Amino acid sequence: MSRYILAIDQGTTGTTALLIERDLRIAAKVTVDFPQHFPKPGWVEHDGEEIWFSVIQAIRRVLDGTGVNPREIAAIGLTNQRETTLLWDRRTGRPAAPAIVWQCRRSADICDELKERGAEPLVRRKTGLVLDPYFSATKLTWLLRHQPELRRRAEAGDLAFGTIDTFLVWRLTGGRSHVSDVSNASRTLLMELRRLDWDKELLDLFEVPATVLPDIVPSSAVYGQTRGLDLLPDGIPVAGMAGDQQAALFGQACFEAGEAKCTYGTGAFLLQNTGEEPVESGHGLLTTVAWQLDGRTSYALEGSAFIAGAAVQWLRDGLGLFPASADIEHLAASVPDSGGVVFVPALTGLGAPHWNSGARGLISGITRGTTAAHLARATLEGMALQIHDLVAAMTEDRGATLRHLKVDGGAAQNNLLMQLQADLLQLPVVRPQTVETTALGASMLAGLAVGFWKNLDELRQSWREERRFAPEMAEKRREELIRDWRQAVAKA
Repeated sequence: MSRYILAIDQGTTGTTALLIERDLRIAAKVTVDFPQHFPKPGWVEHDGEEIWFSVIQAIRRVLDGTGVNPREIAAIGLTNQRETTLLWDRRTGRPAAPAIVWQCRRSADICDELKERGAEPLVRRKTGLVLDPYFSATKLTWLLRHQPELRRRAEAGDLAFGTIDTFLVWRLTGGRSHVSDVSNASRTLLMELRRLDWDKELLDLFEVPATVLPDIVPSSAVYGQTRGLDLLPDGIPVAGMAGDQQAALFGQACFEAGEAKCTYGTGAFLLQNTGEEPVESGHGLLTTVAWQLDGRTSYALEGSAFIAGAAVQWLRDGLGLFPASADIEHLAASVPDSGGVVFVPALTGLGAPHWNSGARGLISGITRGTTAAHLARATLEGMALQIHDLVAAMTEDRGATLRHLKVDGGAAQNNLLMQLQADLLQLPVVRPQTVETTALGASMLAGLAVGFWKNLDELRQSWREERRFAPEMAEKRREELIRDWRQAVAKA
C-alpha cells in the first residue's frame, strides 16, 4: 500500500528529500548541501551533476534512515529554485555548460541592450515580468552568444534547455520526459502569460531556438515514471512540480483568490493568489502563474525583498554581533524599540515595488547611545517594513485588503519578527504547524495527480495553524516607523 509522497525540494545551496504522509506530516527529512561557484564578481554558477548527486544522496539517505520500502511511495513531487538555467546533451543527459543561477548578474548588459531597443513594454505585457538578469531568458541568450558551439548544437536539436525542475524530471525518467510546469515556464521571459505557451516573438527577441524548449505541462499531472535508477524501482509516477514560491503558496493552502503567504528565507517572497485572471500591477509587482490544476490556471502577484535573513547573517558574520542567527530575537527584544535607528537592508539593491538595483544598505539615526540591540531590532523592523510595502502595493493593485498573511521559512520562527509584521500590517499573521511548505506544496500537487488525496477540501482540512500573531502596536508608533522608513529608503 502506498503510504508516502516523496518530495524533492531542490534549492540554491542544497537539496532536501522528504517523505510526506497522508495527514501532511513529515515522516522524514534529509538535506544534502552542494557548492555554489563564483568564477567572477557577480557571477553565480552550479554544476548540474553536483545538483543531481545531491538529489540522489538526499533520496538515498531519507530512505535508508527510515527503512521505508520505495514501493510504498505513491508519487514524486518536485519543487525547485526558479530561473536557474541549464543546457544538457539530449543523448547523454550530461550538462553542456555550468548552470547559470538565478542570482547571477552576468546578463545585465543584455537587459540594458534590450531596454534601449524599447523591448521592455512588450516583455512586461506578454510575460508579466520585468527585464532583469534574474530571469532565465537572458541567461540563455548569454550562453548561446558566448559559446557558438552551444548555439550550433542547440539549433541542431542536440541540446535541451530547462530550469532545474525540467532537468530533474529528465533524469528521474531516464530522459523520456522533457517538460516544465507552467509556474516555472512563467519565470523564463519566454512564455506568454495567458496562452501558457512559448511565444515566437519572445523567442526571436532573446535569440532562443525553439528546438531546445521543453513541453509546458500542468503543475499536477503524471509526467512520466522513474526509470533506470539504482535507488528507486522503475514505475513510480513523477507527478507534480512547481517553482519554490508557488509551491509554498500551494503548501500554505492558499487555494482561493485573495489568500497570500510570505516566505522568509535569505530573501523574502510575498505571493497572493489572484484567481483565474492575471492581474497587471501598477506598482512594480510581478504577475506570474501560480499553478495549473484540473484544467484551471491560478495566477499570482509576487513581490520580492532581495535581502531578509541575509541581513541577519550579515550582522552575525560581518559584524559579529551574535554567534547564531536565532540569537537576534533575544538581542532585539532586550530593548523596547530601535532607539530611532532605521536599517534599509538594500545590500543587493531594492526589489519590488522600488526596483532600484543601485540602492545600497543604509543605517540612519545612530547616536552615542545606540547599541547592538538597537541595530538588531532595526534589522527586524527593516525586514518587516519591506513586506509592509509589498502588501500595500498588492492591496492597491487588487483593490482589496488581506484577511490575514500566512508565513513560512526559517525566519518565520522568529516570534518578534512575526509580531512586528502583524503590527505593521495591522493584520493577523498566521504560522503553520509545518513550515516546510515548499516541499508540502510539491507533495500536494503530486498526490492530487495520483489520487493520494481526493481534492483541495481534504488538503485544506489537513492544514494546521501553529500560532496566530495579532496586531498590538499603537497606531502612532506604527505611523512613525513607516514615516522614518520611507525617508530612509529615499536616501538608499
